[in-house]
Amino acid sequence: MGNTIFTVFLSVVAIVFTLLSTRRKFGPANTTPSLWTRLKIRFSSQEWRKYGLLLLAGKVAGLAVLAIATYLINPDLLGFKVFAADPALKGNDIVNPINTVWTLVAAFLVFGMQVGFTMLEAGFCRSRETVNVLMECIVDTCLCGLLFYAFGFAFMFSHGNGFIGYHWFMLQGAPATYEGTGVAFLAFWLFQFAFADTCSTITSGAMIGRTGFVGDLLYSVAVSGFIYPIIGHWAWGPDGFLATMGSTGFFLPSLGTSFHDFAGSTVVHTIGGFIALAGAIVLGPRIGRKFKRDGGAPMQPHDLTIAASGGLLLWFGWYGFNPGSTLSAMDFTGIGRVAANTTLAACAAGLTAMAYAYIGSKKWDVSFTVNGFLAGLVAITCPCYWVSPAGAIMLGGVAGVLVVLGVELLEWLRIDDPIGAVPVHGFCGIWGTLSLGLFACGDYGATGPFAADNSAPLKGLFYGGGTTVLAAQAIGSAIITLSTFGVALAVMYAVNAFKLLRVSEEGERYGLDLHEHGISAYPEYVISTIGRPEGIAPEPGMVAESPARISLAKTQSQAL
Repeated sequence: MGNTIFTVFLSVVAIVFTLLSTRRKFGPANTTPSLWTRLKIRFSSQEWRKYGLLLLAGKVAGLAVLAIATYLINPDLLGFKVFAADPALKGNDIVNPINTVWTLVAAFLVFGMQVGFTMLEAGFCRSRETVNVLMECIVDTCLCGLLFYAFGFAFMFSHGNGFIGYHWFMLQGAPATYEGTGVAFLAFWLFQFAFADTCSTITSGAMIGRTGFVGDLLYSVAVSGFIYPIIGHWAWGPDGFLATMGSTGFFLPSLGTSFHDFAGSTVVHTIGGFIALAGAIVLGPRIGRKFKRDGGAPMQPHDLTIAASGGLLLWFGWYGFNPGSTLSAMDFTGIGRVAANTTLAACAAGLTAMAYAYIGSKKWDVSFTVNGFLAGLVAITCPCYWVSPAGAIMLGGVAGVLVVLGVELLEWLRIDDPIGAVPVHGFCGIWGTLSLGLFACGDYGATGPFAADNSAPLKGLFYGGGTTVLAAQAIGSAIITLSTFGVALAVMYAVNAFKLLRVSEEGERYGLDLHEHGISAYPEYVISTIGRPEGIAPEPGMVAESPARISLAKTQSQAL
């Protein structure tokens, strides 16, 4: 319609221009009458009136022909296009670019923790099983990605019932964003995949040195595809029974509050830690492992440089793990507070672990110090949003002592955990979850896509909030811990029943690297029998060693 009006306007201008162009027919050549005078003179002539009407009729006829031709060729130009009504835009269709980018950056940081886990485990293990650790960490990641795509994410984060989700399998039918976060759906998936991968990697830490590679693949499928996502749904799913606990019509409505786990002290670390405990129990200790109560000592790690560096990489990745769990870069004070609390808890735990270990050994132990700050990071993961910096330091300090006590407990129970995965992730995960009920300062409520919502803050026992939050945390932690441990035991015993969980005695003595993967990690194996696992014959041309030196090599090999 706008094009038509514009065409008529041009035609009128043309008529006026034509009228003005004939002004020289009337009046002296050297005079220029006004416009209205010229029009009056011309329309007083009958001849001019006929000429003007004929000219106007021609213009109108020309416009009619042009309009008909335009309509036949493209009616949209005349405004006859029928536009559909504006679609009803749902909140889940609006992608918040800032929050999406923030979540992606956090996902990259969390995924980078796999480098830290790989280095930590490789450093704390014996040299002859290093390649096995590398393969387990890499293949667990690959398995987890495909399983979490196919059904793990659906089980954990889709709508369903209080126990399991049952939508979005293979990410089909998903909205543009996840729930009301404003975060693009696939960005949220990637972030949560990195968390799932973390849980799977934690599990392998207590089982290194004697687990068959096929057995590792089998239990990893169970962990990443079923145990972690289904149990995780209870606390993090949109309708999980622990997430909705305390509300009218849901689980324990009289409690008045739900279970809280901001970034996964329970959902990621306790689950991973207690699956690791189940695996360590079913496997039994490594050959040659003598515990303190039997007159022995822990087997020594082969490369503390790699282990300590891996621990520090994990600390760095935790800045995606905890602050990224806001899913909102718009919660400015929230992400800053979470990052600061994460730092302070780790610092306090590293120092208290070092000091407490020194009391018993009179040595400044780097392995306990590394596991100490990791314990602080695990503990702060649940309450990081709701506690003050002072609270973070206190609960982190407790975690540093707890991890040393946990290592000593496993030693007394004759449970072989080469990395300390159970005390760091399992025990300190429980402590961090419970600590929310003690240290929540009562100032902070929930994060949001545009700003924090502090209308319903959490307040713990030490800040005058009573035991309500503590009770909810204890109930949620107990349910998840016991359920995880029971299911994990069943899985490990099932895999072990097929003789697939633990390698043969011959393979373990030979070394998992050569037995399972056919290659060693270090060139020292090629040039020295001292560095060789027992059972590897010297290469042709190698200088023979004295019987005493060979005997010493065998003794050291058995101690590795």
